[in-house]
Amino acid sequence: MMSLHPVLDAVTRRIRERSQPTRAAYLERLRAAAAQGPRRLALGCANRAHGFAGCTAAEDKAALRGGSTPAIGIVTSYNDMLSAHQPYGDYPERLKAAVRAAGGVAQVAGGVPAMCDGVTQGEPGMELSLFSREVIAMGTAVALSHGTFDGVLCLGVCDKIVPGLLIGALSFGHLPTVFVPAGPMPSGLPNKEKGRIRQQYAEGKLDKDALLEAESASYHAPGTCTFYGTANSNQMLVEMMGLHLPGASFANPGTALRDALTDAAARRVVGLRTPIGEIVDERAIVNAVVGLLATGGSTNHTLHLPAIAAAAGVALTWEDFAELSAVVPLLARVYPNGSADVNHFEAAGGMAFLIGELTDAGLLHGDAATVWEEEGITAYRRPLRLEGNDLVRGAAVGESANPAVLAPVSSPMAAEGGLRVLSGPLGRAVVKVSAVKPDHRVIEAPARVFTDQESVQAAFRRGELHRDVVVVVRFQGPKANGMPELHKLTPPLGVLQDLGYRVALVTDGRMSGASGKVPAAIHVTPEAAAGGPLGRVRDGDVLRLDTERGTLEVLVDDAEWTARSLADAPADAGVGCGRELFGVFRRAVGSAEAGASVFG
Repeated sequence: MMSLHPVLDAVTRRIRERSQPTRAAYLERLRAAAAQGPRRLALGCANRAHGFAGCTAAEDKAALRGGSTPAIGIVTSYNDMLSAHQPYGDYPERLKAAVRAAGGVAQVAGGVPAMCDGVTQGEPGMELSLFSREVIAMGTAVALSHGTFDGVLCLGVCDKIVPGLLIGALSFGHLPTVFVPAGPMPSGLPNKEKGRIRQQYAEGKLDKDALLEAESASYHAPGTCTFYGTANSNQMLVEMMGLHLPGASFANPGTALRDALTDAAARRVVGLRTPIGEIVDERAIVNAVVGLLATGGSTNHTLHLPAIAAAAGVALTWEDFAELSAVVPLLARVYPNGSADVNHFEAAGGMAFLIGELTDAGLLHGDAATVWEEEGITAYRRPLRLEGNDLVRGAAVGESANPAVLAPVSSPMAAEGGLRVLSGPLGRAVVKVSAVKPDHRVIEAPARVFTDQESVQAAFRRGELHRDVVVVVRFQGPKANGMPELHKLTPPLGVLQDLGYRVALVTDGRMSGASGKVPAAIHVTPEAAAGGPLGRVRDGDVLRLDTERGTLEVLVDDAEWTARSLADAPADAGVGCGRELFGVFRRAVGSAEAGASVFG
């Protein structure tokens, strides 16, 4: 392993120094909780009896009554509506059997909600999506609040579910914790073809039946969607942080390998001694950022990773992302940053090849602790594989089987990670450029201002956007309406770009893990609802988005700009579809740059 890249070393040192007070306080709390031992041993007899009354296996009840057997809590996001979480239906019994065989007892401690942004895109329910992360974190804490467990198995895959589980688990950071993925569905209709059909539908060239047929052929089976959005970025990040078993992220559901990995996770947590709060330190966080940049992962993680880091007492900033992006090469091309899907990524060498390449280049903290407790993250160069019926450590993956999908550091897809932080009179924003062609990375054009994505779509259908334009969609931040993803803007903006127009998006909302070829300055902070300068933009103002220089400018006379009043937020009662229950979150939420969290 090479010595650390100087930028990686400098960024990590800066994070460590910046975080010293909060990290020290977190570790003190963690270690105090660990010193108390399992709380069940101090419970009164009635309390303890409640804790094992529901056990249907006599041996489990006897073991928990005795108090010395390791007790493992399962926190699950199972539901059978959503493809990514449907496989978890039979996990509890499988995990219980594997834990029992390893000398422990497992119980389902609780369930957390799992909503699908794919279902709620452009719908009122999408305004609950980001805040569902906080609900999941709190639900995880409720599940573990009985204080009767020695370890935890977290079952989650998608978007807000994994960050929420992780934030909640870190509040019980003294407990050893293993995350158990379910894997992606097999490849269906190629994602590039799906995107082409969506764009044709936006142009009126195909009807809704043709669109539904294509979508059904793409999202067709249990498992995570196969494009490289937030869900699959989650799996990559959790493995980068050492919270999965080596090679566990992308085995398909219902396969012998997936079942073996699930059993192994259960056995592992029984013998695990390193608590999750010790594993998730500044090195693990930096490794996660590097993985995100090297694979062109979801921009949603510029929200989630700062929130996760804060839960462990680590202060992560957008500057850290940007500085690392300048030196981390882009090694993967997975849709929407390429035509391949995540199954092709796995077949090319997957996480084992990625981790090996980054480690050898000095771009990972190879000594970062993991649930494997051997060799640090470098152990993950050798994924777990099946030989007959036995799960064994495979050989290190030294070469990519498909360099067009997963490239070595010596010949990367791009020299940089593809994430930029933009600053200027409009505030600060992030932009993902890994799928944006170089001639679209600087856009200067008149603004057209909207307050919702439906109005953008309507203007597109009327032909009002068929020109050089910077589409501004404001009052979409966390305080305004919960920061819904604006995924439905991708097809019409893509059409305009393909027609030869200079097009960009500027918004205080989210553009989702599926953001692609159109340059989009997203997560603009401060948001319009918090008095941000995005509220001063008017139709016709010339905006300049320069991802090369890292600037986001409005070309309006300074005196006129400062004299303008802020636009009024659209009248919206925030009710219906459960939105009235989340008003407390909208009032309490922090900035996008700080993770758009209500905690801390």
